[in-house]
Amino acid sequence: LVRTSGCASHSKTVYRSPARHGYSVKVSPFIPNRLACAASQYYGIAGCGTLLVLEDNPTGVSLVQSWEWSDGLFDVSWSESNEHVLVAGGGDGSLQLWDSTNHSPLRVAKEHTQEVYAVDWSQTRGENLIVSASWDQTAKVWDPGLQCLSTFRGHEGVIYSSIWSPHIPGCFATASGDGTLRVWDVKSGLCRLAVPAHKTEILSCDWCKYDQNLLATGSVDCSVRVWDLRNVREPVSQLQGHSYAIRRLKFSPFHKTVLASCSYDFTVRFWDFSLPQPLLETVEHHSEFVCGLDFNLHILNQVQRVFIKALSDEQIVKQAFK
Repeated sequence: LVRTSGCASHSKTVYRSPARHGYSVKVSPFIPNRLACAASQYYGIAGCGTLLVLEDNPTGVSLVQSWEWSDGLFDVSWSESNEHVLVAGGGDGSLQLWDSTNHSPLRVAKEHTQEVYAVDWSQTRGENLIVSASWDQTAKVWDPGLQCLSTFRGHEGVIYSSIWSPHIPGCFATASGDGTLRVWDVKSGLCRLAVPAHKTEILSCDWCKYDQNLLATGSVDCSVRVWDLRNVREPVSQLQGHSYAIRRLKFSPFHKTVLASCSYDFTVRFWDFSLPQPLLETVEHHSEFVCGLDFNLHILNQVQRVFIKALSDEQIVKQAFK
């Protein structure tokens, strides 16, 4: 973990996990200083995976728990109803349900036929569901015990990202290598909207926390595009600045028009698409691909990031953005 404060000067604390490369980091919705990281050996191409639960304290970062998996792990999401429970997606097509008080998974479900690249736990009241997205071109919705409830087909390429709407129950979005952003309705089992958002692969999408109609996509074409679902003929905003593919993006939980993106160009960028010059800051701490990031819901403008540092180093970075 690298702890940084402010935009002008930065003090750093680095957490390293030897021989593991980080793919996803998520801050606990219950415990402000706790985060989970999904990691893999050899860039996820071969080898095992590790799920890490870390605690960020004033004296440094400590390991709370870690679990080994027989294949790479590419994403993780915390339960919204139990502070100890997480779900992770693996390169063997499995989802694993973990409890930080146990040494073995609570349950393993393997219904995808290829890598699970995204998992997300629903945030709206009145439902408790998990959505997963896979290289097998399907998304699946699961109950909290990892019983598959439904499978969604329609994409013509790998699905890299799946995210629940924080506003509308039973509604999630997916982003795919086929260049489309799709919005799905769980109750009907149908795709409600398909947006040809980019001409190249889309690696990430996220919902605005303040407007149910706003979604953002990040693509191999190096751009972030913000979409209003009521009119998808043109994006609301197109954010240019990255020089390589955008691996992940997140809307701020504190500001309607602020979001962060991380890229294979080794940078993290902060944007406010309401401004004439939307790029707020470029963070260049990293010397390798930046693969994941998350805002801390408990601490204003704090961002966690995970990146591939070197063949034998995985690091997580904390950034206080002002």
